[in-house]
Amino acid sequence: MRSSPLPRMSRRGRVTIGVLIGVFVLFTLLGWGVNAWTDWLWFDEVRYTQVFTGVLATRLLLFLLVGLGMALIIAGNLWLAYRLRPQLRPHSPEQATLERYRVLLSPRLGTWIAVVSAVIGLFAGLSAQSRWGQWLLFRNGGSFGVKDPEFGVDIGFYVFQLPFWRYLLGVGFTAVVLSLLGALAVHYVFGGVRLQGVGDRMTNAARAHLSTLVAVFVLLKAVAYVLDRRAMLLEYNEGAKLYGAGYADVNALLPAKEILAYISIVVAIVIIVFSNAVMRNLVWPGIALALLGVSAVAIGGIYPWAVQTFEVKPSARDKEAPYIQRSIEATRSAFGLTDTNIKSYAASNLTPPASLATDTSVVQNARLLDPQLVSETYTQLQQVRGFYDFGPKLDIDRYTVGGKTADYVVGVREINYGELTPQQSNWINRHTVYTHGYGLVAAPANQICNGLPYFVSGFLGEQSKEEQGCSSPTEQIPAQQPRIYYGERMESDDYAIVGQTGDRNVEFDRPTSTGGEQYYTYTGEGGVKIGSFGRRLLYAIKEQESNFLLSEQLNQNSKLLYVRNPRDRVEKVAPFLTLDGDPYPAVVNGRVQWIVDGYTTAATYPYADRVNLQAETADELTGRGTFQLARENVNYIRNSVKATVDAYDGTVRLYAFDDTDPVLKAWNKAFGGDLVLPKADIPPELAAHFRYPSDLFKVQRNLLTRFHVTDPGDFYSGQDFWQVPNVPDAPDSGQKQPPYYLYTQFPGQDAGPRFQLTSAVTPNGRQNLAALISGSYVDGQPRLEVLDLPDQTRTAGPVQVHQQMINTNSNIRQQLNLLQSNQAQVLYGNLLSLPFGNGMLYVEPVYVKSNQQDAYPLLQKVLLSYGDGGSYMVLADNLPDGIKQLVEQGKRAASGNPPPPGGEVTPPGGAGPPAVSGELAQAADRVQSAIGEVRAAQASGDFERYGRALKALDEAMTAFQDAQAAAGPSGSGSPSGPQSASPSPSPNG
Repeated sequence: MRSSPLPRMSRRGRVTIGVLIGVFVLFTLLGWGVNAWTDWLWFDEVRYTQVFTGVLATRLLLFLLVGLGMALIIAGNLWLAYRLRPQLRPHSPEQATLERYRVLLSPRLGTWIAVVSAVIGLFAGLSAQSRWGQWLLFRNGGSFGVKDPEFGVDIGFYVFQLPFWRYLLGVGFTAVVLSLLGALAVHYVFGGVRLQGVGDRMTNAARAHLSTLVAVFVLLKAVAYVLDRRAMLLEYNEGAKLYGAGYADVNALLPAKEILAYISIVVAIVIIVFSNAVMRNLVWPGIALALLGVSAVAIGGIYPWAVQTFEVKPSARDKEAPYIQRSIEATRSAFGLTDTNIKSYAASNLTPPASLATDTSVVQNARLLDPQLVSETYTQLQQVRGFYDFGPKLDIDRYTVGGKTADYVVGVREINYGELTPQQSNWINRHTVYTHGYGLVAAPANQICNGLPYFVSGFLGEQSKEEQGCSSPTEQIPAQQPRIYYGERMESDDYAIVGQTGDRNVEFDRPTSTGGEQYYTYTGEGGVKIGSFGRRLLYAIKEQESNFLLSEQLNQNSKLLYVRNPRDRVEKVAPFLTLDGDPYPAVVNGRVQWIVDGYTTAATYPYADRVNLQAETADELTGRGTFQLARENVNYIRNSVKATVDAYDGTVRLYAFDDTDPVLKAWNKAFGGDLVLPKADIPPELAAHFRYPSDLFKVQRNLLTRFHVTDPGDFYSGQDFWQVPNVPDAPDSGQKQPPYYLYTQFPGQDAGPRFQLTSAVTPNGRQNLAALISGSYVDGQPRLEVLDLPDQTRTAGPVQVHQQMINTNSNIRQQLNLLQSNQAQVLYGNLLSLPFGNGMLYVEPVYVKSNQQDAYPLLQKVLLSYGDGGSYMVLADNLPDGIKQLVEQGKRAASGNPPPPGGEVTPPGGAGPPAVSGELAQAADRVQSAIGEVRAAQASGDFERYGRALKALDEAMTAFQDAQAAAGPSGSGSPSGPQSASPSPSPNG
């Protein structure tokens, strides 16, 4: 009995579904169209439309080619399976059951095939368009000029060609498998393949069709084996704990892959011939496929395992040595470590030399301001209005002022929209009034004024004499255009609408010295014009905000500033770059410029070690003023681009910094050849502010902890590996100590001090100092340098030094306890490790912060240590005083009376510390009272009272030290000299 077809949908149901689909498509296309149009307007504003059109055209091309190709292959095989259906089918219950499906499909078979193929093609196209980067590199990639050590193939093949070939192979496998499954289903429904009944289970036509698809699949497998041979140079070698093919891979697995490729070709031929020409059945093709599977397991699995287990493991050090050497050389080349200058530094001098007091290149440049801690101080003293903010971490740069180059702690006074009051947060105020910040605020990194930074720039107007207590009378780093419309505190929805008619200014600019407020109208070139109704409607849809159409604040001169975060702005212009997590501002030719370091990366450099950027760059500062990088696995990186973003008009410029990088050349070629400006176009004033990028340095530093070892045998044993120490004042936190910028001169460096990024490392599993690693620029070229200490050095590492200074020295511990109470806490700044005089000088500033609301840290003391970190240490009021005390200790040591372990000087006869006398107790009480007055003055906001309180505290501390000296020698001197952390009527330095 013939079964009835499935019931048809009513006309009303079809209309309803059609309307719903139409509405969905309309809103989808509308949203896509609005985003595309506004993106075009944004790219047109920044003059990088070639990026927009290039990426969009490439995405569309891949979507159409791969999607259409996949759809045609699927449709062709489904249609071919239908055309090869048998005209007569034997009667059976199975065929009777399938009849209703044939009745349903046959009248509209073309429609069904088109729908199924279109859906598969749509998903294939969507997947393909995300591969636009691989395609552009495939099309535009060139040569590295370096060949891999196994096949002699240029590295460019692995970086530019291999990823896209593997993707295409995957598309081929997907197309064949889906075609095979679809064709099998059609053959089954229309009788070409049967599970029941008499006679053959498969017609000759169906067998030819399906066996051909299986043969194509096997041929693709042969191609996969060929590509796998190349890709083996990228795999992890478990025996050597490195990436790249090892002994078993090269001597067993590589030949196995070649053999399997030939076997696959033979099997494909057998499937075609025996299925259709000789025996016309599936017995021998099935046997051939089974043999291919057995061969893959035996030749490609068991044999390499046996070689690894019985030949390599018993003598892995010798067997893997050549391949370890390959990995070492490739890793050092891929990560820019090849030219690292490693010098021995004995650090044998454990006694403070007299030259500490007269040095001008290291000691005087030791940075006392911690960018992380003093950001609160900048915010409290320089914000003026509650909505100004400097962020959780400031930046370090160097400037030449008065003919002297020095470190400066710099921050930009930005608008923090999260700090606006509810009244200020309405749409008009948020987007048309509070549009920008004002000024780059800077203070010398080693100059202190009453425990505060000495500000030299970023003033909101002419300062009164009362305001000049801890700041210079005039701008020492002047910016002709100090307004900040683009900054790190800007979120994605913090757009600004600027541009007014007439003489009326509505944008809040800055407070005036008379207590009023000054307003401003933006005059820059940045921003998208939204004066017309069409533009306002467009952005009303994009931002889902009706005020674009209704507000009277918008006029024919209005512009919209959006994508205002410098890092987001560069990322949108150059989506192929990985950006450093710490952009920094600089005044260049009178304008505030954000400088963003851009990296070109790859993950297919043969034999190079692979790292995860997010894990390798994480430390104490991650997320506290620095952006966390994405979880990107790379084995090649170059700081190829220095990008700038003008803080006023948002102009983005990309400068080639490593103009020899093949990856950058490929990207530049892909976007017309002029996307990135040549290195020769970098203005010298801008280049003077380039600094070694922190995230690249962290990656290189972490790799150098292992890859400073270049002997394969020593590398395999791992006995000379290093590690990055944890944060000295919180070693149990598990957070790594961040590297620090210094303008200083290390041993062996010529031509005076240079601006460099430095990090200390310790032996693996121990805490004594192993080496100092620094990165800097010399003649515009990056340079990595390592000061390698002897293996059995007595020099303490950062964690040891900090713990020894605050725990083992009772004098220091007692003074720190006086600074800390229930109402205040002691905070420790950057612990600087400075090589000097064939020894190590450690400098750590000590801040005190009240627990009261809106309190900020004050620099009160400086911890210093020399030598092994335990014998010579002081807690001084300022750096010159501390150096003086260290030198005095060194002189006593030279005269045959060195201090005992712990740094304390005991009286003759070996007696321990004397009992606390009544005079000493009174001095301690006086210190406590003075600290209380400091807190009260700070809370009151009375700066005159605050200055008197600090002076009284300094006098009390001096009296306390005198009382200590009277009770027994302590080795501390009286405070004096420049760079004072103690109160003084005017800044010293």
